[in-house]
Amino acid sequence: MKYCTHCGAELMDQAVICPNCGSSAPQSDSNGGTIRSESWNVMCIVGFILSFFVSIAGLIVSIIGRRQALQNGEKGKEMALAGIIISAISIAATVIGVVSYVAIIFMAIGLA
Repeated sequence: MKYCTHCGAELMDQAVICPNCGSSAPQSDSNGGTIRSESWNVMCIVGFILSFFVSIAGLIVSIIGRRQALQNGEKGKEMALAGIIISAISIAATVIGVVSYVAIIFMAIGLA
């Protein structure tokens, strides 16, 4: 017997999808071990790239991609983590910059 990596439900050996949650079932090799996917998760790649240009979109897509890659055993988990970190730093720097700019403007016109 094997178990769903998403919900933990017990699956028949020949199951392709989990009847409980609908996610794809882990595939087993001839020795009974789980076959790990060698494919890259596209959401991880897109999230990493977006983190340099549109930080909030990069953060969201990287989080989704990392979760998918962990569930499906795909490559790209580290790339998604880098996208999350880069996006978070970029968003924090933007917030600090905007607050600083507003403070300087208020000081310049004498409202502070």
